[in-house]
Amino acid sequence: MHTDNATTCVISLDRLDPNQHGQLKYASAFVSEHIDDIRLENGTITITHHDPDGGDKIAAGVQRLIERFSKGDFGFKEHILFENRGTMPYRGDIIADLVEAKTIKVLEPGLFIFREPFSSLLRFFDDTFVQRIANAFGAKEESYPAVIHLSTLDKTNHFTSFPEHLHFLSHLRDDLDVIESFSESIRQSGGWKADAPLDLNRNMPKPRFAMNPSTCYHCYEGLQGESLEGDGIVATAVAKCHRYESKNHTDFGRLLDFSMREIIFVGKPEFVRESRLKAVEHLKTLAREWEIDCLIENANDPFFTNDFQVKASFQRNQEMKYEMRLTIPYINKSIACSSVNFHSTAFGTAFDIKIGKRPATTGCVGFGLERWVFAFLAQFGLNEEGWPVSFREQYRAWQSK
Repeated sequence: MHTDNATTCVISLDRLDPNQHGQLKYASAFVSEHIDDIRLENGTITITHHDPDGGDKIAAGVQRLIERFSKGDFGFKEHILFENRGTMPYRGDIIADLVEAKTIKVLEPGLFIFREPFSSLLRFFDDTFVQRIANAFGAKEESYPAVIHLSTLDKTNHFTSFPEHLHFLSHLRDDLDVIESFSESIRQSGGWKADAPLDLNRNMPKPRFAMNPSTCYHCYEGLQGESLEGDGIVATAVAKCHRYESKNHTDFGRLLDFSMREIIFVGKPEFVRESRLKAVEHLKTLAREWEIDCLIENANDPFFTNDFQVKASFQRNQEMKYEMRLTIPYINKSIACSSVNFHSTAFGTAFDIKIGKRPATTGCVGFGLERWVFAFLAQFGLNEEGWPVSFREQYRAWQSK
C-alpha cells in the first residue's frame, strides 16, 4: 500500500444496512485502479488513493455502489443451520507464522507457493472430502482444464453476475512479423518489463478463453445436449480456479489462484435437493470430529451488477446457497470454506441437459482447499501436538499409506 502523498475520502454509510457494509467494501476495490486501501470504521468507509484527478470519480463510484446496494426493501433472510464451537487453542497470526517458517512464499497478494506441511494438508483435506463425502454419493471422478471457453461462461451468466473476476487469456497473433517484433523488443529492453510496449490490438487477437473461475462449469459443458437416466448423476473433480479480486486479495483467504474440489449433482429436483441436504450432514460430522469452530448459514453470492439486490435476496429467500464458515480467531472473523448450492434448472436449461423430457436440476458442494488449510491452522497452529486428536490420528494414518 502506498503511503506517500496519499489522499483519503471518507463516506458515510448511514443509508446502507450494516449487513451490506462488507459487500460494499469488497465492491469498492473495483471502482478505480488508483485505490490503495479501503477501511470500514465507525459507520464510514475510508478510501486511500493516488488518483491524479483528485478522487472525485472514486467518491462518485462508491456513492453509486451505495445506491445499488441500498435501493429497494428486499430484506435478507438469515438462517443458521448449524454451529460448532471449538476450543481454538491457537490465536497467533498464522499467515506471518507460515511466512516466517517458509511454509508459504508470497509471490504477491493472493498468489502463493505452498510447501510442507501446508502442501500435504491440501492433499489430505482433498482426499478426505473424496473418501468421506464424494464416495458416499458414488461420485465419478472427472478431470477438467484450467481454461474455459468464453461461450461456456456466457451460458452460466458469469459475465453479467461476476464480470470483475474474469482473467482473460490470449496469445501473440499467428503472424511472423508480430512474433519476431515482440521478441526483439523484449531483447532490446533487456528482458520483460512491466511497461513493455505490448500493443494488445496489434499483437493479440480477441480472447476465446478465460481462466476457469469455478470447477462445476466444465461438468455442465461436458453434459451439454445429453439426456440422463434414472435419478441423475454425481460427479466430482478438483480444479485450479482463478478469480481476480483487486485489493481484496489482501484479505485473509482471498486467493487469485486456488484449488476447488466440487461434488456436482445433476438430475431430478428431489434427487439434487436430498443430496444437497445429505452433504450438509457430512460437513457437520467432519466439523464435530475435527473440533472446528464454524457455522453453516444461509448465504448469497457476491453479485457485482445492478441487479445485486434482486439476485441476492432471491438466493437467500429460496435458501439456494449455504456456506460453511470457519472462524479465524486472530482477526475475529470467519471465512467461507465450503458452499452447498442449488441452481434449480438454470444450468440444465442453459446447457440443454435433460432428465426425462425436462431440463435437469443441478447443485454442487464446493471445498476451497487452501481456505480449509488456512482456517484449520489459524485455529490450531503449526504444531501437530496442538491439533485435535481425531484429526491428528486421521492425518498420520493418511501419511503412512
